[in-house]
Amino acid sequence: MADGEKESPDAPTSYDEAMEALSSLITKRSRGNNSNKGNQFDLLFHYLKILELEDALDDLKIVHVAGTKGKGSTCTFTESILRNCGFRTGLFTSPHLIDVRERFRLDGVDISQEKFLAYFWWCFNRLKTTCFTLILYHIHAAEFGRYGQERTTEDVPMPPLFRFLTLLAFKIFSAEQVDVAILEVGLGGRFDATNVVQKPVVCGIASLGYDHMEILGDTLGKIAGEKAGILKRGIPAFTVQQPEEAMCVLEDKASNLNVDLQVVPPLDVNLLNGQKLGLEGEHQYVNAGLAIALSFTWLKRTGHLELANQDHTDSLPEQFIKGLTAASFQGRAQIVPDQYVDSEKDGDLVFYLDGAHSPESMEICAKWFSGAVKGEHQSDKAKPQVSSSTHQLKKNIMQVSINVHPFNQCALHESKLLSEILLATLKSSSSLAFMQILLFNCMTVRDPELLLPQLMKTCASQDVYFKKALFAPNMSVYHKVGTHALPSAVPEADLSWQLTLQRVWDNTMQKDKGREAKQVNHVAEEMKDDTGKGGGSHESSSVVFPSLPLAIKWLRDTVRQNQSVRLQVLVTGSLHLVGDVLKLIRK
Repeated sequence: MADGEKESPDAPTSYDEAMEALSSLITKRSRGNNSNKGNQFDLLFHYLKILELEDALDDLKIVHVAGTKGKGSTCTFTESILRNCGFRTGLFTSPHLIDVRERFRLDGVDISQEKFLAYFWWCFNRLKTTCFTLILYHIHAAEFGRYGQERTTEDVPMPPLFRFLTLLAFKIFSAEQVDVAILEVGLGGRFDATNVVQKPVVCGIASLGYDHMEILGDTLGKIAGEKAGILKRGIPAFTVQQPEEAMCVLEDKASNLNVDLQVVPPLDVNLLNGQKLGLEGEHQYVNAGLAIALSFTWLKRTGHLELANQDHTDSLPEQFIKGLTAASFQGRAQIVPDQYVDSEKDGDLVFYLDGAHSPESMEICAKWFSGAVKGEHQSDKAKPQVSSSTHQLKKNIMQVSINVHPFNQCALHESKLLSEILLATLKSSSSLAFMQILLFNCMTVRDPELLLPQLMKTCASQDVYFKKALFAPNMSVYHKVGTHALPSAVPEADLSWQLTLQRVWDNTMQKDKGREAKQVNHVAEEMKDDTGKGGGSHESSSVVFPSLPLAIKWLRDTVRQNQSVRLQVLVTGSLHLVGDVLKLIRK
């Protein structure tokens, strides 16, 4: 196939059929299985050859980023900066929240369904056919004694899900002729599928911490060693300030590879000329600083010296500022009002979504959430108050309705409008009662004893206390790649893990029983519930719901019954949970 030629699907097919085929690549192995620790890594080079991507991969001008937390945000900032510098960009991140196409962004936009299907089936069918042919060859050769023992289908398997998606990203970015490809490592670094890249332009390592320890190791040193696996001999690399144990390992690995590893400081807010970063949270200034260094180095090493030679210590090019302030990344410090709640008639329901799932990221998430809700509270207090009392406004509304003759349709219409205006005035004139709710779930490989106390402690240090914690299983399942469509029916789930999470939360609450009891009593008065659903009393500090839609329904019912309430719901612990909530609250 000629360079740059755009393929079309071999045959018309539905998107759901593609998702079924993709789901067939999900392995049943546990995350700590040896196959996740580099076993058969060299098969990636074999797959590249099958897909005729060896030369194409070398031609891509790649920015490669690893890290425990912040690597996705760093990639997002880098892509936005270089796109605003006028380059055609390709961005590969993981996981997706709603639709798998989110993982592949061209010029800042998810790949279209038409293009996705074209490249998906081209790669899938070629791999499927070739792997099957090789299997037959091995079996046939074994029968004729060419091998000492019979080979099995395990010799040449189809690539598992993430490896396939990585190969698909290479195909997409090559065929679409992007100027720059920004790749986020999926897990670790040394044996990650993205590390099949041998000639990146520049590498970055974002903040390191404890995560995926069953695979990467149980110390920061071991984890840093795996992340440093993306470093390539002689290729410049950047990192941020790290814990000493991790930094020592990074520096040692870099030295052995003759890599100039530089530590970059967080972005100075003054360089934004009064504007705000597109991604929320103080920690994003660390990621932005790393993205700036990666972008300048990419520009310099690819010969775009007109921008690369500028001194960015005292000022930033306008394109950089625009890229940093326009960046967007779903599910990371994201605030979304529920579109199914009428805030003119009901109370307010606002979701604060962040896919934090490690102790360090949970602390960062808690700081962001606390700052955001306290800022909203201050803004509400600053609203001008009207002189009429709440009682008088209610009396006025009743009087308007009483004085209108029931058969005077015009007058009825006018009275309805006037009543709505008065109700809106009533709502705006009275201060809303702000209530913080936690909606939480995490994978069973996580330790809730590390996550939930960290979250509660950090929020409490900012004088933010959750009135209730909700625990519910995710809708998405790990054996199937889903789409944006909601499931027609929610299957019954085993709630044993959610009940474990609830016990951890309740036990943590008991350690400061006096203060929290006051908070819970307040909730019992303000948030009465008569649904009778869930795994516990709704008047307690926590509840387990048998499904996520039921948890969302309870939140909506609460604000509809309490017009003076604004529920500020933090959704965290799992990016899968965040994606499922987004499906439910967006029209």
